Amino acid sequence: MNRRAAIILLLCWTSFAPTLAAAGDFDGSQPLLCTVAEVTECLAGEKCKEVAAEAINLPRLLWIDVAKKTIQSKTAGHETRKSQIDQAKNVDGKLMLQGAEQGGDDIRDGFGWTIAIMEDTGQMVLTASGDLVGDVAFGVCTTQ
Repeated sequence: MNRRAAIILLLCWTSFAPTLAAAGDFDGSQPLLCTVAEVTECLAGEKCKEVAAEAINLPRLLWIDVAKKTIQSKTAGHETRKSQIDQAKNVDGKLMLQGAEQGGDDIRDGFGWTIAIMEDTGQMVLTASGDLVGDVAFGVCTTQ
């Protein structure tokens, strides 16, 4: 499949994903595929602004497996990344996932993150914070 066809397929899938998600069960008992749709970044001392997911190195697709405590992602032209889920908890109709990522060896860019997935609809909010920066991403999940 060429790149243009893959992008069109992803855009069509994203348009129908909320409909598909409404029929699913998002309590963490099944693996999930989540799509990031909107991203906002806030820097200390500046106004928040909408950014492309790629601008902050956030993959558009996240494969979440609560049973294995992993989130996997793949960005265009890069290797698959894997993050460990440190905590998973069901709170007031939301699946809450939390973790932290170590920064690089020569730069201080580690961050903590939380993903909240609404158990009845699959709608998702991802937040991440690090050194004087905070990111919020909205998306939707579907069961695998």
